[in-house]
Amino acid sequence: MTATTAAPSGRRSLLPAEPVLRRLAVMTGVNTVGNGLYYSVSALYFTRQVGLSAGQLALGLGAAGVAGMLAGVPFGRLADRVGHRRLLYVLGPLQGLAVLGYVFVHGFAPFVAAIVVATVLERGAVVVRSALIAHLLPAADQVRSRALLRSVMNAGLMLGGAGAMIALQLDSHWAYATVLVLDAASFAATSLLLRGLPDATVPAGERERTGRPRTALADRRYLLVAFLHAVLELQFAMLEIGIPLWIAVHTSAPRALVAVVAVVNSLSVVLFQVRASRGVVDIRSAARACARGGILLGAACLVYAAAGGRGTATAVTLVLAGVLLHSLAELLTSAGGWTLSLDLADPAAHGEYQGVFMSGQAGSHVIGPLIVTATVLTHGVAGWAVLGALLVAAGLAMPAAAAARRQSPEKPNTPKWDASPSV
Repeated sequence: MTATTAAPSGRRSLLPAEPVLRRLAVMTGVNTVGNGLYYSVSALYFTRQVGLSAGQLALGLGAAGVAGMLAGVPFGRLADRVGHRRLLYVLGPLQGLAVLGYVFVHGFAPFVAAIVVATVLERGAVVVRSALIAHLLPAADQVRSRALLRSVMNAGLMLGGAGAMIALQLDSHWAYATVLVLDAASFAATSLLLRGLPDATVPAGERERTGRPRTALADRRYLLVAFLHAVLELQFAMLEIGIPLWIAVHTSAPRALVAVVAVVNSLSVVLFQVRASRGVVDIRSAARACARGGILLGAACLVYAAAGGRGTATAVTLVLAGVLLHSLAELLTSAGGWTLSLDLADPAAHGEYQGVFMSGQAGSHVIGPLIVTATVLTHGVAGWAVLGALLVAAGLAMPAAAAARRQSPEKPNTPKWDASPSV
């Protein structure tokens, strides 16, 4: 891994002092501003300009989600073979072209083809970038660095969303097309920013020490941890679908509270993700962070449920209390997930391992809306209780899963991999 220089004491800057981390932060900011622009207008563009029905949009997004979920491991393996930065050089322009293709989409079938291709490229790029970060930054700084990058990501999404308000207000084809062009340009700019970064390759000494890289799909402990963390990722479906519809249909709170919830959550990540990650330093502390996060998510579910059928002031208070618990849980489970996904992986196959972990996350995002709908929106308070119990169970199971002895697929006299953080 490439060492970085510590920030000078007392230095005040929006960007980190470490050259590699600073470059990664700028890349993340540029990429997520473009994403924020696109996410804010995509639904209206495809329904109002392309002419899709809501059902067609949902079906296409579902197909794309499944395809993206399956893309993680192949892209990770390819990155381990050809080099992570080298592959990103190719993926960036391809993503830009895929987004530009939306301008020429007319009809349901072309939309499905375009959204599937774009999503596969997007999920592949996310996996490869994560593996690149794993190799470029020292293990001791991984959690802090990823926390900073996640803060930058949320700030970028908020900035992009704010910029998209102009296109939303104009509500014309050329305004939406301009947003798509800007998003495509962000991918090109991100690729250019890769220049100057070292490529992510496993040092020869690392390969000699580990021998043949482990296979992520045969690593039972890793698969179990990835599955439990995917369950905790249901919190995002709660935030994006469950809470807005719960507020609008089952509480007396004003619908504008939906926007307030989104802002409170995003600001919490921007302001506190780095601080919340400080205590996560190894596998044990990461698993405990996930356990605490699961408990907090369960508590948030009960608080959200309590807002149903209450007066306006009480409902608003309870929803805001719930989103604060929810946001703290997100900070903890994110920090814990980064450490577990990295420290339980074989450094000789980071791409493949990150592909497995992120495929679990992608799968959760695909089925999350269905689970939230089947629990919260169908059964109300009882549904919140069931969902909360599921999240608590996943969190509490994490320490035992992370500590479980790995079943090694290697020969009996081959040394087992040490799961402690590498330096």
